[in-house]
Amino acid sequence: MSGSKTMPAVVERLRPARVEVAIEELSGPFGLGRYQGRVLMVPGTVPGDLIEAEIERDRGTYALATLRRVIEPAPARRSPPCPFLPRCGGCDWQQVVYPAQLAAKGRLLAQQFERGLGLRLQTNDLVQPAPREFGYRARVRLQVSSAGLLGFYRTGTNDLVPIDQCLLTVPELNLDVARAVVAALPGCEELELVAAGVGPVAVAILNRRAQEQDQTRATRAIAQAGLAGLVVRARDRRIAVGEVETSLELEPGLELRLAADAFSQVNHQANRALIAAVLERVAQADARKVLDLYCGAGNFSLPLARRGLEVLGVDADALAIEAAERNARRLALPVRFVAMRAAELAPFLLRAGYRPDLALLDPPRGGARPLMASLGRLRPRQVVYVSCDCATVVRDLRLLCEQGYRLESVRGFDFFPNTHHLEVVAVALLT
Repeated sequence: MSGSKTMPAVVERLRPARVEVAIEELSGPFGLGRYQGRVLMVPGTVPGDLIEAEIERDRGTYALATLRRVIEPAPARRSPPCPFLPRCGGCDWQQVVYPAQLAAKGRLLAQQFERGLGLRLQTNDLVQPAPREFGYRARVRLQVSSAGLLGFYRTGTNDLVPIDQCLLTVPELNLDVARAVVAALPGCEELELVAAGVGPVAVAILNRRAQEQDQTRATRAIAQAGLAGLVVRARDRRIAVGEVETSLELEPGLELRLAADAFSQVNHQANRALIAAVLERVAQADARKVLDLYCGAGNFSLPLARRGLEVLGVDADALAIEAAERNARRLALPVRFVAMRAAELAPFLLRAGYRPDLALLDPPRGGARPLMASLGRLRPRQVVYVSCDCATVVRDLRLLCEQGYRLESVRGFDFFPNTHHLEVVAVALLT
């Protein structure tokens, strides 16, 4: 019929079936292959694998599948050292040899910035290796079942996989300690172990309100588990027993002290490398006035102030700001800290005529989108953006580049070996 429109082709739904697929690339926790015009996403695979996979869920343009058999293993494939894989979802890349993990992270980082910002990056040495592939986590959060079992969830589910050890944690964090705490505290649904120097500290998250006996239970758990201290976070209050302060060295001679249940980087060695890289960047910028947004307890603010810079640290977490102020007083560093949302403070600073030479951002995984318009109006000469989520940093920097900035450099830091996660540092310059 004249003027009729061509109807779109109907894409036949893939039925559950076992198929042979060649894995081409990694993306998040999945290996990607192609089958009948769709991307097939299969966890536990390695680029170069030829596998047999079972299609589980068809999402239209892509499908999720389960690895059933490796027909021909890729050169980069290894047997995961962890005995709880592939059931445990904690380490989605442990089947990949470490040099290939770094190469894959470099390619993914470069792809994100090219697609989102048109920036072409050389992937060789784009990601700085972790000092250790295993034994690097100074804190670990475990899920607790109703029966008191500890472990991690299976990938993409809430099915608990019980474990009795984790190869990623520092030796101090023994899971026997965690079991003793769970046995002493009914209603514990999550337990975090934190290396504290004086001994491990535990943070128990309860699914109930506090009870009168919890103080006694916590004291008993410390003695039974050999803990330095224990924080109990019930739904209505926080109970701290023993020594619950932890410390981490930010650089030689500079120690940050904070409560075990406050946020701190899990990989202390990689964090020191990251701080050193940021400090070098600030020195190259010849900045004197630095605005540290999402500063937490002072991970960057304190080393910057130690070099005589005028630092204003901002964070919405009042407890983190209190810890930052305590550390600044202890170290006799003249840093100003403000407990306020960064997106709310930036317009106030603009009206007050405050103009930083350099702005440093280290926001949560969701990024800093509400801040970007105000930050652009503050007109710092440089913006250093630290992020654990590549997609959000690309999104936010695109907004900044629309305000007269250009992206100058990008660098990855492997804080989380054997997983797909990555820490990124991007630098934007005012044009």
